[in-house]
Amino acid sequence: MKIHELKPAKGSRPARKRKGRGMGSGSGKTSGRGHKGRGARSGARKKFGFEGGQMPLARRMPKVGFAVSCKKTEFHIVNLEKLNIFKEETHITPSLLREKGLIRNTSRAVKILGKGQIQKKIKISAHAFSKVAKSAIEKLGGSIEIIK
Repeated sequence: MKIHELKPAKGSRPARKRKGRGMGSGSGKTSGRGHKGRGARSGARKKFGFEGGQMPLARRMPKVGFAVSCKKTEFHIVNLEKLNIFKEETHITPSLLREKGLIRNTSRAVKILGKGQIQKKIKISAHAFSKVAKSAIEKLGGSIEIIK
């Protein structure tokens, strides 16, 4: 026996149905496509989710919530206690925060929050400040600058 002589066992594989080969074949005339209509035409396909004219499931289900039309600003968060690593009178910018590893990158906006205590007078530039952080920095004589 050679590899090209191998065949499946008799009766294990059904014969291919030859459509459109006359009435005697059992699938002549309309070739299993029925009479007229969309399915009988060439290239006929129903769109995804089509349920035969019945209201589709996606349209029967109730709709909940809404889509937000504008994107929310995502901030890198830096707390006051983290700013104690800088020396007195340092001008802190997002690029300096990046160098020290306090934020991952400078593509996002930076927001300073008021968690912890700050012991040094600093000048800081950031995109946003919480009320607590703002008052704590200014109380020690430091200054803030909001980046647009």
